[in-house]
Amino acid sequence: MPATARTATHSSPLRRARLAIPATLEQVCADLDHLSPSGSSGVTPSMLSGWELGRHTTSVRYRTLLSHYYNQPADVLFAHQDLQLTAAEEQPRLLAGHRELRRAMTAVVRGAEQYLAVTGSRSRDTTYLQAIETVLAERTDLVHYRILFGPPRHTELAGHLERLLALRDPGDRSLGVKTLHIGMVPTDRDAPERFFCASEKAAVAPIPSLTSAYAFDSGVLLGTRAAERLIDHARQCYAGARRVESTAALTAMKLPVPGQRRQDG
Repeated sequence: MPATARTATHSSPLRRARLAIPATLEQVCADLDHLSPSGSSGVTPSMLSGWELGRHTTSVRYRTLLSHYYNQPADVLFAHQDLQLTAAEEQPRLLAGHRELRRAMTAVVRGAEQYLAVTGSRSRDTTYLQAIETVLAERTDLVHYRILFGPPRHTELAGHLERLLALRDPGDRSLGVKTLHIGMVPTDRDAPERFFCASEKAAVAPIPSLTSAYAFDSGVLLGTRAAERLIDHARQCYAGARRVESTAALTAMKLPVPGQRRQDG
Protein backbone atom coordinates (compact mmCIF):
# COMPACT_ATOMS: atom_id res chain seq x y z
CA MET A 1 0.00 0.00 0.00
CA PRO A 2 1.42 3.46 -0.89
CA ALA A 3 2.58 5.66 1.96
CA THR A 4 -0.20 8.19 1.32
CA ALA A 5 -2.84 5.45 1.57
CA ARG A 6 -1.33 4.15 4.84
CA THR A 7 -1.36 7.66 6.30
CA ALA A 8 -4.97 8.21 5.25
CA THR A 9 -6.25 4.97 6.79
CA HIS A 10 -4.27 5.28 10.05
CA SER A 11 -5.62 8.81 10.59
CA SER A 12 -9.12 8.03 9.38
CA PRO A 13 -12.06 10.16 10.57
CA LEU A 14 -13.45 7.12 12.36
CA ARG A 15 -10.23 6.66 14.33
CA ARG A 16 -9.91 10.37 15.08
CA ALA A 17 -13.47 10.40 16.44
CA ARG A 18 -12.58 7.62 18.89
CA LEU A 19 -9.30 9.22 19.99
CA ALA A 20 -11.03 12.56 20.51
CA ILE A 21 -13.16 11.07 23.34
CA PRO A 22 -10.59 9.55 24.16
CA ALA A 23 -11.54 5.85 24.27
CA THR A 24 -9.99 2.49 23.51
CA LEU A 25 -11.50 0.07 21.01
CA GLU A 26 -12.73 -2.04 23.92
CA GLN A 27 -14.39 0.95 25.62
CA VAL A 28 -16.30 1.93 22.47
CA CYS A 29 -17.55 -1.64 22.00
CA ALA A 30 -18.63 -1.80 25.65
CA ASP A 31 -20.53 1.47 25.24
CA LEU A 32 -22.26 0.20 22.10
CA ASP A 33 -23.26 -3.00 23.90
CA HIS A 34 -24.68 -0.94 26.78
CA LEU A 35 -26.73 1.18 24.35
CA SER A 36 -28.07 -1.85 22.49
CA PRO A 37 -31.56 -3.06 23.58
CA SER A 38 -30.33 -6.66 23.42
CA GLY A 39 -27.15 -5.93 25.35
CA SER A 40 -24.91 -6.78 22.41
CA SER A 41 -24.29 -4.52 19.42
CA GLY A 42 -22.30 -7.14 17.54
CA VAL A 43 -19.29 -4.82 17.20
CA THR A 44 -15.96 -6.25 18.37
CA PRO A 45 -12.62 -4.45 18.84
CA SER A 46 -11.14 -6.25 15.84
CA MET A 47 -14.10 -5.23 13.65
CA LEU A 48 -13.82 -1.61 14.74
CA SER A 49 -10.07 -1.60 14.13
CA GLY A 50 -10.57 -3.01 10.63
CA TRP A 51 -13.14 -0.33 9.86
CA GLU A 52 -10.86 2.42 11.13
CA LEU A 53 -7.98 1.17 8.97
CA GLY A 54 -10.20 0.71 5.92
CA ARG A 55 -9.45 -3.01 5.75
CA HIS A 56 -13.15 -3.86 5.85
CA THR A 57 -16.29 -2.06 4.78
CA THR A 58 -18.80 -0.98 7.41
CA SER A 59 -22.39 -1.93 6.62
CA VAL A 60 -25.25 0.59 6.65
CA ARG A 61 -26.48 -0.74 10.01
CA TYR A 62 -23.16 -0.17 11.76
CA ARG A 63 -22.53 3.13 9.98
CA THR A 64 -25.78 4.38 11.46
CA LEU A 65 -24.90 3.01 14.90
CA LEU A 66 -21.47 4.65 14.97
CA SER A 67 -22.78 7.91 13.51
CA HIS A 68 -25.18 8.20 16.45
CA TYR A 69 -22.48 7.22 18.92
CA TYR A 70 -19.92 9.76 17.68
CA ASN A 71 -22.59 12.31 16.70
CA GLN A 72 -21.05 12.78 13.27
CA PRO A 73 -22.46 12.19 9.75
CA ALA A 74 -21.73 8.82 8.18
CA ASP A 75 -20.33 10.39 5.02
CA VAL A 76 -17.68 12.07 7.21
CA LEU A 77 -16.84 9.14 9.49
CA PHE A 78 -16.51 6.64 6.65
CA ALA A 79 -15.04 8.88 3.94
CA HIS A 80 -11.75 6.93 4.09
CA GLN A 81 -13.53 3.70 3.15
CA ASP A 82 -15.41 5.24 0.24
CA LEU A 83 -12.39 7.20 -0.99
CA GLN A 84 -10.39 3.99 -1.34
CA LEU A 85 -12.99 2.70 -3.77
CA THR A 86 -13.41 5.86 -5.85
CA ALA A 87 -9.65 6.48 -5.96
CA ALA A 88 -8.83 2.98 -7.15
CA GLU A 89 -6.75 2.91 -10.31
CA GLU A 90 -8.55 -0.07 -11.84
CA GLN A 91 -11.07 0.95 -14.46
CA PRO A 92 -14.18 -1.19 -15.01
CA ARG A 93 -14.25 -2.99 -18.33
CA LEU A 94 -17.43 -3.61 -20.31
CA LEU A 95 -18.16 -7.23 -21.23
CA ALA A 96 -20.43 -7.39 -24.26
CA GLY A 97 -21.92 -10.73 -25.22
CA HIS A 98 -22.44 -14.08 -23.55
CA ARG A 99 -19.06 -15.58 -24.49
CA GLU A 100 -17.05 -12.68 -23.11
CA LEU A 101 -19.20 -12.58 -19.97
CA ARG A 102 -18.81 -16.30 -19.30
CA ARG A 103 -15.09 -16.16 -20.02
CA ALA A 104 -14.61 -13.36 -17.48
CA MET A 105 -16.76 -15.00 -14.80
CA THR A 106 -14.94 -18.31 -15.24
CA ALA A 107 -11.59 -16.50 -14.99
CA VAL A 108 -12.67 -14.92 -11.70
CA VAL A 109 -13.60 -18.35 -10.37
CA ARG A 110 -10.36 -19.99 -11.48
CA GLY A 111 -8.28 -17.14 -10.08
CA ALA A 112 -9.84 -17.27 -6.60
CA GLU A 113 -7.37 -18.31 -3.90
CA GLN A 114 -8.88 -17.03 -0.64
CA TYR A 115 -12.53 -16.13 -1.26
CA LEU A 116 -15.17 -16.79 -3.87
CA ALA A 117 -18.55 -15.08 -3.49
CA VAL A 118 -21.39 -15.77 -5.93
CA THR A 119 -24.92 -14.41 -5.76
CA GLY A 120 -28.15 -14.98 -7.65
CA SER A 121 -30.73 -17.71 -8.24
CA ARG A 122 -30.79 -17.81 -12.03
CA SER A 123 -27.45 -19.45 -12.90
CA ARG A 124 -27.73 -22.23 -15.44
CA ASP A 125 -24.47 -22.10 -17.42
CA THR A 126 -23.06 -25.56 -16.74
CA THR A 127 -19.51 -24.61 -17.79
CA TYR A 128 -19.45 -21.81 -15.23
CA LEU A 129 -21.04 -23.90 -12.47
CA GLN A 130 -18.65 -26.79 -13.11
CA ALA A 131 -15.72 -24.38 -12.87
CA ILE A 132 -16.86 -23.43 -9.35
CA GLU A 133 -17.09 -27.08 -8.34
CA THR A 134 -13.65 -27.85 -9.76
CA VAL A 135 -11.98 -24.97 -7.94
CA LEU A 136 -13.64 -25.88 -4.62
CA ALA A 137 -12.50 -29.49 -5.03
CA GLU A 138 -8.93 -28.44 -5.80
CA ARG A 139 -8.58 -25.69 -3.18
CA THR A 140 -9.97 -27.05 0.04
CA ASP A 141 -9.19 -23.87 2.01
CA LEU A 142 -11.01 -21.56 -0.42
CA VAL A 143 -13.91 -19.90 1.43
CA HIS A 144 -17.07 -19.91 -0.68
CA TYR A 145 -20.25 -17.86 -0.26
CA ARG A 146 -23.32 -18.68 -2.35
CA ILE A 147 -26.22 -16.28 -1.78
CA LEU A 148 -29.61 -17.10 -3.30
CA PHE A 149 -32.49 -14.67 -3.72
CA GLY A 150 -35.38 -17.05 -3.54
CA PRO A 151 -35.18 -20.71 -4.65
CA PRO A 152 -33.13 -21.68 -7.73
CA ARG A 153 -34.93 -20.85 -10.96
CA HIS A 154 -33.30 -23.65 -12.95
CA THR A 155 -32.52 -27.32 -12.40
CA GLU A 156 -28.86 -26.71 -13.29
CA LEU A 157 -28.40 -24.50 -10.23
CA ALA A 158 -30.36 -26.88 -7.98
CA GLY A 159 -28.04 -29.71 -9.01
CA HIS A 160 -25.03 -27.47 -8.46
CA LEU A 161 -26.08 -26.77 -4.87
CA GLU A 162 -26.45 -30.49 -4.20
CA ARG A 163 -22.95 -31.10 -5.54
CA LEU A 164 -21.53 -28.32 -3.35
CA LEU A 165 -22.91 -30.07 -0.28
CA ALA A 166 -21.43 -33.36 -1.50
CA LEU A 167 -18.04 -31.66 -1.93
CA ARG A 168 -17.96 -29.95 1.45
CA ASP A 169 -19.58 -30.06 4.86
CA PRO A 170 -20.70 -26.53 5.86
CA GLY A 171 -20.29 -27.55 9.50
CA ASP A 172 -16.65 -28.57 9.08
CA ARG A 173 -14.09 -26.40 10.91
CA SER A 174 -11.05 -28.66 10.49
CA LEU A 175 -9.17 -25.86 8.70
CA GLY A 176 -10.05 -23.38 11.42
CA VAL A 177 -12.79 -21.65 9.42
CA LYS A 178 -16.10 -22.46 7.81
CA THR A 179 -15.40 -22.84 4.08
CA LEU A 180 -18.90 -23.27 2.63
CA HIS A 181 -21.70 -20.77 3.20
CA ILE A 182 -25.02 -21.18 1.39
CA GLY A 183 -27.85 -18.84 2.30
CA MET A 184 -31.15 -17.72 0.80
CA VAL A 185 -32.65 -14.27 1.13
CA PRO A 186 -36.43 -14.91 1.16
CA THR A 187 -38.27 -13.46 -1.81
CA ASP A 188 -40.88 -11.88 0.47
CA ARG A 189 -38.24 -9.42 1.68
CA ASP A 190 -38.21 -6.01 0.04
CA ALA A 191 -34.78 -6.53 -1.52
CA PRO A 192 -33.87 -6.84 -5.20
CA GLU A 193 -31.99 -9.84 -6.51
CA ARG A 194 -28.39 -9.07 -7.33
CA PHE A 195 -25.87 -10.92 -9.45
CA PHE A 196 -22.11 -11.00 -9.14
CA CYS A 197 -19.12 -13.28 -8.94
CA ALA A 198 -16.19 -12.03 -6.88
CA SER A 199 -12.81 -13.25 -5.69
CA GLU A 200 -10.22 -11.33 -3.70
CA LYS A 201 -8.70 -10.25 -7.03
CA ALA A 202 -11.55 -9.32 -9.38
CA ALA A 203 -15.31 -9.42 -9.84
CA VAL A 204 -17.90 -9.58 -12.59
CA ALA A 205 -21.37 -8.06 -12.28
CA PRO A 206 -23.83 -8.99 -15.05
CA ILE A 207 -25.96 -6.14 -16.42
CA PRO A 208 -29.03 -6.05 -18.67
CA SER A 209 -28.20 -7.20 -22.16
CA LEU A 210 -26.87 -4.70 -24.67
CA THR A 211 -28.24 -6.80 -27.53
CA SER A 212 -31.48 -8.38 -26.28
CA ALA A 213 -34.49 -7.32 -24.28
CA TYR A 214 -34.75 -10.64 -22.46
CA ALA A 215 -31.24 -11.64 -21.40
CA PHE A 216 -28.38 -10.85 -19.06
CA ASP A 217 -25.52 -11.53 -21.45
CA SER A 218 -23.41 -8.45 -20.74
CA GLY A 219 -21.48 -7.36 -17.69
CA VAL A 220 -18.80 -5.26 -16.06
CA LEU A 221 -15.38 -6.53 -14.97
CA LEU A 222 -14.24 -4.85 -11.74
CA GLY A 223 -10.85 -4.60 -10.03
CA THR A 224 -9.55 -5.59 -6.61
CA ARG A 225 -11.03 -2.78 -4.53
CA ALA A 226 -14.57 -3.29 -5.82
CA ALA A 227 -14.18 -7.07 -5.57
CA GLU A 228 -13.26 -6.82 -1.90
CA ARG A 229 -16.38 -4.71 -1.29
CA LEU A 230 -18.56 -7.29 -3.03
CA ILE A 231 -17.13 -10.08 -0.88
CA ASP A 232 -18.08 -8.03 2.18
CA HIS A 233 -21.52 -7.53 0.58
CA ALA A 234 -21.93 -11.31 0.30
CA ARG A 235 -20.87 -11.78 3.93
CA GLN A 236 -23.47 -9.28 5.07
CA CYS A 237 -26.16 -10.94 2.94
CA TYR A 238 -25.26 -14.32 4.41
CA ALA A 239 -25.49 -12.99 7.96
CA GLY A 240 -29.16 -12.17 7.40
CA ALA A 241 -30.00 -15.08 5.11
CA ARG A 242 -31.71 -18.37 5.83
CA ARG A 243 -29.18 -21.19 5.84
CA VAL A 244 -29.49 -23.75 3.05
CA GLU A 245 -26.71 -26.05 4.15
CA SER A 246 -28.20 -29.53 4.17
CA THR A 247 -30.01 -31.80 1.74
CA ALA A 248 -33.11 -31.40 3.91
CA ALA A 249 -32.94 -27.61 3.56
CA LEU A 250 -32.57 -27.96 -0.21
CA THR A 251 -35.52 -30.32 -0.38
CA ALA A 252 -37.64 -27.87 1.62
CA MET A 253 -37.18 -25.20 -1.04
CA LYS A 254 -39.48 -25.12 -4.05
CA LEU A 255 -36.97 -26.44 -6.55
CA PRO A 256 -37.71 -26.40 -10.28
CA VAL A 257 -38.94 -29.66 -11.79
CA PRO A 258 -36.66 -31.09 -14.53
CA GLY A 259 -38.00 -30.19 -17.94
CA GLN A 260 -40.17 -27.39 -16.55
CA ARG A 261 -39.10 -23.78 -17.11
CA ARG A 262 -39.84 -21.17 -14.48
CA GLN A 263 -40.63 -17.56 -15.26
CA ASP A 264 -37.64 -15.39 -14.38
CA GLY A 265 -39.66 -12.31 -13.55
